[in-house]
Amino acid sequence: MLSVRPRLLVNVGEPAGIGPDICLAIAKRQAATAVALVADPAVLAARAATLGEPAPDFRILDWQQPFASDAEPGVAVLPITFPSPDSLGVPDPANASTLLDGLRRANELVRRGAADALVTAPVQKSAILDAGIAFSGHTEYLAELNAATRPVMMLVSGGLRVALATTHLPLRAVPDAITEQSLATVIDVLQSDLGRRYGLERPRIAVCGLNPHAGEGGHLGHEDDRIIAPAIAAAQSRGIDAFGPVPADTAFTPAVGHIDVVLAMYHDQGLPVIKHAGFGSAVNVTLGLPVIRTSVDHGTALTLAGTGDADPASLFAAMDEAAKLVLHAR
Repeated sequence: MLSVRPRLLVNVGEPAGIGPDICLAIAKRQAATAVALVADPAVLAARAATLGEPAPDFRILDWQQPFASDAEPGVAVLPITFPSPDSLGVPDPANASTLLDGLRRANELVRRGAADALVTAPVQKSAILDAGIAFSGHTEYLAELNAATRPVMMLVSGGLRVALATTHLPLRAVPDAITEQSLATVIDVLQSDLGRRYGLERPRIAVCGLNPHAGEGGHLGHEDDRIIAPAIAAAQSRGIDAFGPVPADTAFTPAVGHIDVVLAMYHDQGLPVIKHAGFGSAVNVTLGLPVIRTSVDHGTALTLAGTGDADPASLFAAMDEAAKLVLHAR
């Protein structure tokens, strides 16, 4: 039986960054959701002390039965224990395994219906890699946990949605990663999940070109004509309302007309636009997963940790987006 209120798990992310700061801010917010922090209570208490705030009134939950008493007051925590809890502003690779294990356990709770959605604060990829763990990002890690063959990273701000055909790759690796098959899969995920998650039965998808001017008829590259255009035509033959390739420098202009999502070919082609439009309020939504997952639109901001200057707005927006998706799924 579903809870009346959406039940959100909020993973604290990198303990040396602003994750603990913005997660503490949740306790001061009135929200129509039940929230449990996946966090180390010692880290939260230490960060509260650094910020000059009262010690949180922790309510420690049972990993086997979270939200059994979600109407009770206080900050609900599903506890994890970091080996290095006092690494303020300086990530310690010793914490990487604990961080990822907490993420894995939270994901499993959502998968088995013990919670409704997962919301993540930022992680420090370099600290995880320095621990000797192969890791390219939350999106890819959650895809592996859920055996999802093609996760799609999409950022949302107001009515603007930007999805990515490739995610965390070096720029020189992007062209080789874009194939007709990979684009077909991404477009199919957009068609499916914008319907399933957002109620858009036939979303209009603007597909960006890879090269300047979408290749300028082959004078500035052949990927647009030989790979992207055929993938769009194939999608249209499947009844999908996709069009392009649209030159990326005009894809976000009013001249393009109504669109429901822009599909950018790589990370820094699409995300600067949406972050300019709504930095601090944009939300990262992972499509193509069996679970609902949202995240903040910013990094760990190590220099802001413990200063009192961290803004929780993007985390609150991610929580609100997750709750909206949960309610739509019902």
